[in-house]
Amino acid sequence: MSQTTGASYASAGVDIEAGDRAVELMKEWVKKTQRPEVLGGLGGFAGLFDASALKRYERPLLASATDGVGTKVDIARQMGVYDTIGHDLVAMVMDDIVVCGAEPLFMTDYICVGKVHPERVAAIVKGIAEGCVLAGCALVGGETAEHPGLLGPDDFDVAGAGTGVVEYDRLLGADRIRTGDAVIAMASSGLHSNGYSLVRHVVFDRAGMTLDQQVEELGRTLGEELLEPTKIYSLDCLALTRTTDVHAYSHITGGGLAANLARVIPDGLHATVDRSTWTPGAIFDLVGKAGQVERLELEKTLNMGVGMMAVVPADSVDAALTTLADRGVESWVAGEITERGAHTTGAELVGDYAK
Repeated sequence: MSQTTGASYASAGVDIEAGDRAVELMKEWVKKTQRPEVLGGLGGFAGLFDASALKRYERPLLASATDGVGTKVDIARQMGVYDTIGHDLVAMVMDDIVVCGAEPLFMTDYICVGKVHPERVAAIVKGIAEGCVLAGCALVGGETAEHPGLLGPDDFDVAGAGTGVVEYDRLLGADRIRTGDAVIAMASSGLHSNGYSLVRHVVFDRAGMTLDQQVEELGRTLGEELLEPTKIYSLDCLALTRTTDVHAYSHITGGGLAANLARVIPDGLHATVDRSTWTPGAIFDLVGKAGQVERLELEKTLNMGVGMMAVVPADSVDAALTTLADRGVESWVAGEITERGAHTTGAELVGDYAK
């Protein structure tokens, strides 16, 4: 007589013990992100943040954002490098929050995997924790979900949500911008975390390149370039708002420079950005040439070397550039705000890139 074994969670592909081990491995990294307002430790059902810390604000506004890093995760998977993708996640969330002038407070993450490899999950969380330190926020909790049958054993995705706070009368945005303001560009660290579906199609499908291929113009392998972490500007932007009269920020993500800058330009005004004020990094030229991608298509997909923009009064430019330089942020005056003409939109790029 044959015997059958009853079904179990493990036989369905979910390893609870591996998940518990992953939690133990990540605890030390999460601890490094703690702020004094955080209560409790990792393992609770919810992260706790002491809201009494907001009493110092007269009218605190909470700012929230959520995001992921898109198909850049596939580059990390192929390279077997998992401790940098978390920087990208924090940047995509917290640099959206800081745009309105908000101080990042805390963040939670969601990691979805086909199979839990504890060391791999811990490496992802290590990167998130390091990113939180760079953004000045706490990592108060998260979730790791195992989805066998939906994702392959080595597949994964990450997402996160964050919260920040800003005083009502210090809220930045379109209503502060005036004619004559200057547009300051802050250099990106590379592609950041947008446009990877186009980039992967170009370099792999059309150009036949490989991640371990040494690329002379990049000065490193293609994989190393594609996995370069997104720069986190949060603390730099906060420092700038403390030292200068910033009117608005624009985080240059999906949609490119002009479209994102236009989001903070008020009706009746126009931002002109001069391409001749900078030279995009070699990766942008490589993608354009390898895929025969038109310049306008590149510009509406990739950041073209600019990760964040600040709009400041003309008389604050020198102070702003000095503050950013002191913090190691490459920056320059890239454009200006003018009255909007009959045939102009919120923002446009003019001229040709510097060689």
